[in-house]
Amino acid sequence: MTALRPLIAGNWKMNGLGSSLDEARAVAAAVDAHPPGARVAICPPATLVHRLAEALGGMGVEVGGQDCRAELAGAFTGDIAAEMLADAGATLVILGHSERRAGYGESDALVAAKAGAAHRAGLEPIVCVGETLAEREAGRTLAVVTGQVRGSLPEVLAGKPFAVAYEPVWAIGTGLTPTLEQIEEVHVAIRGVLAEMFGPHGQRVPILYGGSVKPSNAADILRLRDVGGALVGGASLKAIDFLGIIGAA
Repeated sequence: MTALRPLIAGNWKMNGLGSSLDEARAVAAAVDAHPPGARVAICPPATLVHRLAEALGGMGVEVGGQDCRAELAGAFTGDIAAEMLADAGATLVILGHSERRAGYGESDALVAAKAGAAHRAGLEPIVCVGETLAEREAGRTLAVVTGQVRGSLPEVLAGKPFAVAYEPVWAIGTGLTPTLEQIEEVHVAIRGVLAEMFGPHGQRVPILYGGSVKPSNAADILRLRDVGGALVGGASLKAIDFLGIIGAA
């Protein structure tokens, strides 16, 4: 089956104030002036989701959240429901990022529950998976990553829009990048699990690569087998860098 249009998503993490909207506007203006071959999304901190959605309304850049609670509502001080993100103008949400898994103890089961909540709210989940350096050095990369894919994607996503993002934990924000062969090996393994779990639809789900993606390496990474886009961290904070990656798609 034909693959879906690639997705280039920027994860601003805990960065960005109101003044940062100018960078996003610059990205959107360039995307509208010269439409790329990929979908483009920016996932700012929750404080900027609504303002960014309003600023980019009608333009070619989508807006996403960085996490959501599995429950619809309740006494969960400081948390954000998927429906709240959708109400603020988001269309996507990043889930299961390694920083959430490691720093907040999020399990595959919890990530799967959040992905189900995203579906419930009409959001497209981007579900992150990836191994630590210790796991890679122990030869467990494929077992760890495919296990996370199986455990983090609920059956309710069958036939629905979603993406998987492979982010080797040891490459995030370190400037280190796996070899092209290592990236491709993991993406091919993820594709096999997606096809097993979701049939023909699993053959079309975008598998993004994340982990020190920058303009200088984006083209080589994005041309690999079963790489269907990128989840970009620090390089998405500045329009000139993010546009360099978008242009490589």
